[in-house]
Amino acid sequence: MRGDDHREDHLFSYVSLEHRVPADHPLRTMRALTDAALTRLSCRFEAMYATVGRPSIPPEQLLRALVIQALYSVRSERLLMEQLDYNLLFRWFVGLRIDDPVWVPTVFTKNRERLLEADVARAFFEEVLAEARRQRLLSNEHFTVDGTLLEAWASHKSFRPKDGPGRGSGGSNPTVDFHGHTRRNATHASTTDPEARLYRKAGGREAHLAYLGDALMDHRHGLLVDTELTLATGTGERDAAVTMAHRRRRRRITIAGDKAFDTRAVVAAFRALGVTPHLAQYGSRGNRQSALDRRTTRHGGYRLSQRKRKLIEQAFGWMKTVGQLRKLRHRGRDRVGWMWTFTAAVYNLVRMRTLVEAAA
Repeated sequence: MRGDDHREDHLFSYVSLEHRVPADHPLRTMRALTDAALTRLSCRFEAMYATVGRPSIPPEQLLRALVIQALYSVRSERLLMEQLDYNLLFRWFVGLRIDDPVWVPTVFTKNRERLLEADVARAFFEEVLAEARRQRLLSNEHFTVDGTLLEAWASHKSFRPKDGPGRGSGGSNPTVDFHGHTRRNATHASTTDPEARLYRKAGGREAHLAYLGDALMDHRHGLLVDTELTLATGTGERDAAVTMAHRRRRRRITIAGDKAFDTRAVVAAFRALGVTPHLAQYGSRGNRQSALDRRTTRHGGYRLSQRKRKLIEQAFGWMKTVGQLRKLRHRGRDRVGWMWTFTAAVYNLVRMRTLVEAAA
């Protein structure tokens, strides 16, 4: 018998959000891992807010909403608020009840700025790592360092001479002819994002206004254990590698990397910190121009590091596609760095969910 297409709005729902989410849904493990990290940040949140006044958006809910935004590639805060209004799965994860009103997008953004000022992204990243250590998912001995290009939210038309308005006509979207003009970071700057730098990743590729996102990866399960965001310069990746190695100097470790790190300065800096450099050697097999020799490369651990180091590209790929960092949505080094670290924490949550469920 054919059923009737009868439509009627129900006044009440007797099924809770908890029962609407399947018991084996992947977000359940993600929610548990996220809540474990946020619980340990409660004292930090308490110190960020005044004891009087109107209650703001709970920081736990705000951070869960940002996790959802990264997981489901929601392109803007306005669209995120729209999704929260009708998506019951999102409401469950964030901690909103069915009848709770969603936040105004500008209010949500302003509350996020408070978290930026307190560097909550770094604290959340560290707490996620602490949970990974409790789950015995880290080795803390063997690492890989690498960097990737993050295209800034600024166009080539905004890259203008520092001492003048530059050439162009056409109002707010001028027609600009770059032919015959030398444009350099020393003489030009973006009017949209002044901290972005004109940079090309390799010879023969086009130049972009960009930042460099750098990360340190643990070899056991490919989890990111440290992040840095640097200006897009020729030495930015190497400087970030030394900085992150310095933060690991308490014990003897190995750090792998590609040929871009195979310089005498980086190798000397690593060895001064007690780090064994497992870097890919620069030059061809018959014409090595490497700062490393057989004392390092003859060991089996070196060859293993060369295989493991490629796992970091999976992290960069996820962060730039799913996490939407290929083309940045924020401007300024502080905001971009905050989102880079936070997205790295969300990537770790994704990896940890897979590992925890596989071990169960």
